[in-house]
Amino acid sequence: MTASSWSVALSGIEGAMVEVEAALGGGLPRVKVVGLPDASLNEAKERVKAAVVASGYDFPQVLLTINLSPAGLPKHGTHFDLAIAAATLACTAKLPAERVRRFVYLGELSLNGKVRRVRGILPALLAASRAGFEKAVVPAGQVGEAHLVPGLEIWPVSHLGDLQDVVAGRPPRTDLAEEAADGRPQDRGLDLSDVHGHADGRWVMEVAAAGRHHVYLHGSPGVGKTMLAERLPGILPELSPQEAVEVSAIHSLAGVDIGSRLLTRAPYADPHHNCTMASLIGGGREIRPGSISLAHRGVLFLDEAPEFGAKLLDSLRTPLEGGEVTIARANQQVRYPARFQLVLAANPCSCGNAGVVGRECTCLPMQVRRYQERLSGPILDRIDIRHQMLPLKRAFLGEAVETPESSSAVLQRVLEARARQQARLRETPWSTNGEVPGAHLRKHLPLPSDLGPLERALARGSLSHRGLDKVLRLAWTVADLTGRETISPANLRVAMQMRQGEALEAA
Repeated sequence: MTASSWSVALSGIEGAMVEVEAALGGGLPRVKVVGLPDASLNEAKERVKAAVVASGYDFPQVLLTINLSPAGLPKHGTHFDLAIAAATLACTAKLPAERVRRFVYLGELSLNGKVRRVRGILPALLAASRAGFEKAVVPAGQVGEAHLVPGLEIWPVSHLGDLQDVVAGRPPRTDLAEEAADGRPQDRGLDLSDVHGHADGRWVMEVAAAGRHHVYLHGSPGVGKTMLAERLPGILPELSPQEAVEVSAIHSLAGVDIGSRLLTRAPYADPHHNCTMASLIGGGREIRPGSISLAHRGVLFLDEAPEFGAKLLDSLRTPLEGGEVTIARANQQVRYPARFQLVLAANPCSCGNAGVVGRECTCLPMQVRRYQERLSGPILDRIDIRHQMLPLKRAFLGEAVETPESSSAVLQRVLEARARQQARLRETPWSTNGEVPGAHLRKHLPLPSDLGPLERALARGSLSHRGLDKVLRLAWTVADLTGRETISPANLRVAMQMRQGEALEAA
């Protein structure tokens, strides 16, 4: 006798439907799983056998073959456990086979039959919905996340024994259904009003937020680089509905509990400098998204950037340009979106005092040079804004000091600038200045009347062709923030100063 159920195989944030077939045959009692399972999936036969027995069912005492179809598609993860158990019970006539086939099953089984949480519920159910399925069985602890997918009837289960009620069409237990009511607030994070002084630095972050530009902050330790970087997400616009689904799917795949609400705030990731390539870019034995994908549509902050090492930093080149990362394995390729804003922060040297007025640097000149060269030219050339943060000249203490602008006030200007960009780029695939290719900048948008400063910088070699495009993008963002329809000479000068790390003048 044969029976089948359905589950989902995930490759990146995309899912493919997998039919889980169970068949009884002659031979010694054992379970054989075929269809390119990985190690964790191949071990499902032991978990399923123990869970079936613990739930009061008899496990078949003959050869049980589990086929995961399509057989040529690599499959990994423990979320197939519930589908394998459902097909097995249907195969042995413990559950009605025809009704079992109507559901998509996601969940890991413990040895006592409990259904445990799994990664990737949201992207898996999105794939099931697109494939035309209408019913899904999920772990009770993730019913809130499952309800984020419209058009699906969600059946939560906490134990394998609950499948009897599910396939019979009985309403789910009230205590399980109520777990969908998760209303955790999503605050906007830290506020720019906490940053006293550093007016230029605050302006730099406003420009970065308005045009989605990458930033390099350098200065002595404790000057406020991290404070500024941490507050950038608070002045970024809320994610669009499509972006919220995409970002939430990535975090679900990484095992983050997103509750019953889509992530609408721009994400923020700040990996430590001793992280591995797999944790930064993605990968590992069981491929997972890395920090650059968790920062998709948000901010990736690399503090003490020179400490990350040249290989890690250079691995960011392709994602910075293409907005995605491809992880290749012998039998598959996995793509994760990675369109993030990069913020680098660095000290001038190992001791942090090189070039700082009033402080003595203990590093040798060659050590200072080697430290600064850890940030390669190709990486720095991909950074739009370079800003040196100087120590404050006064102490901002006491009640008489004027409070800086709040993030909400800056966010309003950012939103107005984004609206101008979207109107100007409405007939293109892009929505912000930081995304616009150089060819479109030069051919389809009006150029400044005086290109002399750009041409002289190119002739001196202080500006590359990529840098020229970045200056034009920055100039458009400065113009958008000042309410102009075209780039003025003042906008262009400010953009060049931001690109070359010079002191800023009024736009």
